[in-house]
Amino acid sequence: MTLIKVVYTTLINYFYIMNRDFPKLEACDPRTCFSGRMMRMDRIISKIFRKHITPFGLTNSQLSILFVTAKKGIVTQQLLSEVLFLEKSSMSRNMRRLLEMELIVRIDSRKIEMTLKGKALLEQIIPEWEKAMTEVNTILGNEGQKAFETVYASITK
Repeated sequence: MTLIKVVYTTLINYFYIMNRDFPKLEACDPRTCFSGRMMRMDRIISKIFRKHITPFGLTNSQLSILFVTAKKGIVTQQLLSEVLFLEKSSMSRNMRRLLEMELIVRIDSRKIEMTLKGKALLEQIIPEWEKAMTEVNTILGNEGQKAFETVYASITK
């Protein structure tokens, strides 16, 4: 598209929109949207964790699955999905990858357990995870951490 066409189209769209009455659009302030702000916070915090976790070949979701499995012992995919609020497709994809990496093992058709290889990997990851936690806590400060805990407790009741 040539520059003239771009300018012309932009001007036509501008005058068309400006000469229409869109009261709901004018009154709406998307900057106040909880979903949008939470997604931005998630991306910022996830980026910090990815910086520390990616060298180990895991995603944040996979690390969460490993932590829950390590702490609970024997788990089901359904329990993990409920605890971590992961959709079935995301859970299946992550479980398949962790099984392929031999970090978890199926005991039967429903039950899953952490392997020694998975526990050893967590031992290596934990210092980096702690660095990520420290970085996020530094950004939030004490007041931000308390506010986060309050919001988290309200939402996950």
